[in-house]
Amino acid sequence: MLLEVAKLNTYNGQSHALQDMSLHVGKGEVVALLGRNGMGKSTTLKSIMGLRKPSSGKVLFSGRDITGFDPFKVARAGIGYVPEERRIFPTLNVLDNLMMGVKGGRIDGSDPDAWTIERIFRQFPFMKDRTHQKGAHLSGGEQQMLTIGRTLMAIPSCSWWTSPPKGYRPS
Repeated sequence: MLLEVAKLNTYNGQSHALQDMSLHVGKGEVVALLGRNGMGKSTTLKSIMGLRKPSSGKVLFSGRDITGFDPFKVARAGIGYVPEERRIFPTLNVLDNLMMGVKGGRIDGSDPDAWTIERIFRQFPFMKDRTHQKGAHLSGGEQQMLTIGRTLMAIPSCSWWTSPPKGYRPS
């Protein structure tokens, strides 16, 4: 099992936002978390990423207990997170925003599955011609794509972009 969340309980202030939330994600699986507003989707992801500390339960990644880890440790463990709010660096250009995602400031050229600048540009072609444009001057959708690209530059192991589902074809 790549990711296992077992009986997770997380509070938002006094509100018990997650009550015994459990899910399992196997390697190569794509899982969707669906629900109406206020049902705990974002809280689940934030609890996995260490942005919210669960009061009980477990988060296991590749068999390792990462429950309550700080977000940077969860990212180092190999989980990528694309926040809904985008959180790009508005004063940095597109290329510098992408480079902020590189772990330790280095790109591992020995990994054939590594996300490189060139591979990001193939996935998101608009970025290639706008490498020097500041993040603040991109549309909301372009900022979201930049956030996805920055996350992929960290080469997360918990990302279906690393190995797309069978039959996936980029549009």
